[in-house]
Amino acid sequence: MTPAPVPETAAPGAVVGSGEHILSVRGLTAHVAGQQVVEHVDLEVAATGVTALLGRNGVGKTSTIKAVMGLIGRTGRIDLAGQDISGLPTHKVAQLGVGYVPEDREVFSALTVSENLRIAERPGHAHQYDLVYDLFPELKQRAGQAAGTLSGGQQQMVSLARALLNDNRVLLVDEPTKGLAPRLVQEVGQVLARAAEVVPVLLVEQNLQVVRELAQHAVVLTGGRSVHHGAAAAFLNDPELTQRLLGVSTGAEGSV
Repeated sequence: MTPAPVPETAAPGAVVGSGEHILSVRGLTAHVAGQQVVEHVDLEVAATGVTALLGRNGVGKTSTIKAVMGLIGRTGRIDLAGQDISGLPTHKVAQLGVGYVPEDREVFSALTVSENLRIAERPGHAHQYDLVYDLFPELKQRAGQAAGTLSGGQQQMVSLARALLNDNRVLLVDEPTKGLAPRLVQEVGQVLARAAEVVPVLLVEQNLQVVRELAQHAVVLTGGRSVHHGAAAAFLNDPELTQRLLGVSTGAEGSV
């Protein structure tokens, strides 16, 4: 077996964080319709807090999350709390406690808010409606409203609430602030911060200010490969590194 390449900005054997990891990915490749979209990704999600998955547009961040969920074809090793889930279908991955918040929200527009939540209930698990309505009181007020008539920000709340409803072991959250007004970006960031106190999060996010406020660890992709693992703050405070890997000229707030 050919050894996995060492990320260019990480020491050999470097991992995300220094403690235990809830999710570990080794040598992940993925393909869609015969086209390879992820070439070689290694990453670990710490057992607490937020790990950010960063990179320019089109480098494979969303595909990496979809591959972990089994939504696209993949090879490599994926461990959830030490259990190999590499060959499991999506519904089995979800049943084991991997929550997924997709990039485009994907609410059931013809169903009410309440129905969107009920359909997400995982059999045999506790359902955390108290937590959901504490984080999103507006959803309780709009329980009978069709999800398709909600604003983009409200639909994002529904998408996040569906993932938080179950007692997950890790959340994969893809571009939660995409297309939202600044006020809603701040609200979503606050919700994610509170969610991360309950369950570890792997976060794909283009808004670097959100990443700066939330993430403790960072993994950076380039061309379908993981090329950097380390502390999020150290990465964002390195202008040369962020310029080279993200195309931004400063570690200050911004988007990629």
